[in-house]
This record gives sequence, structure tokens and C-alpha cells, in this order.
Amino acid sequence: MQQDKMVAKKRVFVAGHNGMVGSAICRQLRHDENVELIVAAKTELDLTSQADVNVFFSRHQFDQIYLAAAKVGGIHANNTYPAEFIYSNIAIQTNVIEAAHCYNVDQLLFLGSSCIYPRAARQPMKEEELLAGPLEPTNEAYSIAKIAGIKMCDAYFRQYDRDYRSVMPTNLYGPGDNYHPENSHVIPGLIRRFHEAKVTGSPNVSIWGTGRPKREFLYVDDMASACIFVMNLPRKEFEAKVDKEFRHINVGFGSDVSIADLAEQISLVVGYQGRLEFDVSRPDGVSRKFLDTSRLNNLGWKPEVSLSVGLKQAYYDFCHNEHIRR
Repeated sequence: MQQDKMVAKKRVFVAGHNGMVGSAICRQLRHDENVELIVAAKTELDLTSQADVNVFFSRHQFDQIYLAAAKVGGIHANNTYPAEFIYSNIAIQTNVIEAAHCYNVDQLLFLGSSCIYPRAARQPMKEEELLAGPLEPTNEAYSIAKIAGIKMCDAYFRQYDRDYRSVMPTNLYGPGDNYHPENSHVIPGLIRRFHEAKVTGSPNVSIWGTGRPKREFLYVDDMASACIFVMNLPRKEFEAKVDKEFRHINVGFGSDVSIADLAEQISLVVGYQGRLEFDVSRPDGVSRKFLDTSRLNNLGWKPEVSLSVGLKQAYYDFCHNEHIRR
């Protein structure tokens, strides 16, 4: 009897596997029996070192790379540590993308951020808004690093015909988020603030700004699903539906919410019964940041986790993982 031929597994490297997005991608890839997942801890691999990255790549033969590794933070962190944000992110993505090319990896997905778009970009923000105007000053260093990553992927595609793609997520939240009291993003920051106010019995919680700005939020497992979807789209189909000049793809939820409404929802999920006070002396930031995701939707992907469900799951993660609250 003729034995069935063994199908070789795809060897997939997820850079940044301990981060919120990287860990979500790993959770989903582990369910794919056709994938051999490869990761490396920071103690094993310094992604800011080209020499270390080259040695690591020389020991493996990857079929796909998800470049989810990055130095990230909220407004305070970006505004306070711009040198670290621009250096670390440019170093990481430059080293990984160059090594991917040198070691003949043809498929790579780079994860950017919606902050690549101009501060005054037209809403909702289409991919074509890239470089159409000045960036938001408070996170300019991080934005420039991410723009460089997009353009680097495009350059390797144009010069070497590498199938290197980029996705631009909106604001993400969910399991594995950063709940640092100063350096976190808005949802984890509010979850922590409301939780601590509930525990201490505080009569009010202060929210930065007027509460009027609107933001879009995407649950991280939906982001992971989108990444895997975009990575595995047949090349002909992908290139037929993306702009040759703007090859990156927005990933968003499809609707946005005011900060005031978001705060109300989080207070209900947490079970906080005090007052919400808006500190108008604090900056609002831009009035709206909303991605146009029609390109990704037309390719066949849509999110599944609603904000109400996602917030409940995020708070559960916060309550049951004490180490992330430090």
C-alpha cells in the first residue's frame, strides 16, 4: 500500500510573540496543524542587533514572518521618550526585514499603526492619506519609524520582488495589554483607573479632556485574525486589489465611539458606581481618528468581536493576570 506523502509544515516566525498582538497571532497559529511556530525570547534574541538577528536567521529556514515586535506606549510615553521610540523601532524592523531578504524569506507581514496618518487627515482615513500632511507631534518619532517600515517593505517588493506586506491597525485592546498607570493606552488606562477607584471606594474618576473626541477600537484577537488573513491571501489576489503606490492595508472595527461613551461603558463593565469627571485642562488630541477599512473588507475580512464583548474580556484578563497590572 502506498503511504501518503507527508505535507511539510510552514515554518512561521512571530517576532514580538510576547506582545499583545504577537501573542494573539501565536494563539491562533497554534491551532493550525500545518504551521510550525518559531519564537524567541528577548534573552535569546536582541532584535535591535543586526548581528544577533543574522545568526538567528542563519539557524532557521522561515517560510513566513510576522513582524509584530515594537516599542509601544501611550501619549505620555511617546512624548517623553521619543529617542527610544524612533531608535528601537527603526532598528527592529530594519534588522528583521533585511535578514528576511538575505535569508530568502519571501513572505513577511509588517505591523504598523494608524498614527502614520497626518494629524489633520480626512476622515475616515484611507491608505492614500499617508504622507499627505504633518504628523501628530506627540507621537511623531513612533509614526516616522512605522512609516519607514512600510516604505522598507515596499522597497524590497519593488527592487527584489519580495512579497512583504503591511497592515495598519486602529487602537487595539484585549488580553496581554499594557496596564501601566502612565504609559498605557486609553482602554487599559481606564480599566485600571476604574478598577482601582472601585476597590478604594473613590467617589470620582478623572478622565483626560472633554470626552468629545472619537476613537475606533479593535479587539486584539480580531487583529490577529486579520493579520493571518492578509498574510495568506494569494499574491495575485492581493496585488490585484491594492494600490501599487499605497500597498499597506488598514485594519479597523468599522465604527468609532466618543471617549465619554467609552468611559461610561468601561465603568459599567468594571462595576464602578462613582462619578466621571472630565479634566478639560488636559489635552483632547485630535477630534477623530477613524480608519477607512473598505480595502480589507473588499478582500473578504471583517471583525467579529463587538466593543461591549471585548471590554468584558479585557477586564477579565486584567482581573485574572495580576502580573500585567504592575
